[in-house]
Amino acid sequence: MSAANAVQAAVFARLSGDAALVAALGDGGIHDRLLERADHPYLRLAGIESSDWSTASEPGEEHAMTIEVRGGEGGNRVVQEIAGRVRALLHDADLSLAGHHLVNLRHEGTRTVRDGEARGHVAAMRFRAVTEPMG
Repeated sequence: MSAANAVQAAVFARLSGDAALVAALGDGGIHDRLLERADHPYLRLAGIESSDWSTASEPGEEHAMTIEVRGGEGGNRVVQEIAGRVRALLHDADLSLAGHHLVNLRHEGTRTVRDGEARGHVAAMRFRAVTEPMG
């Protein structure tokens, strides 16, 4: 499994295993794709961009991950509350990765906007993860 896939799998497990987040999103509220029609709110693992982060002596990767919280009309407060819960669950989290070691996972920022096309609000969260291979 690639480091990026391992990070995404661990993040998904952490988020889907949290009773408070699942209650806020409803059953099946975490996805890895944009839904045309969904019961709002929902969370989307929007993407990961990976790059080399090796040192002179150790291999490593840096992963810029985007997570979106999407809510319906009038849902600005709701998406901000859910984004706060996601941040609390992931910022500085000690996640176990398959085949890789997570050096750190940090929340870098959140941007909340109105999405007129979807008739709702989106909180786009940016996280930075650094990984090293096991072994």
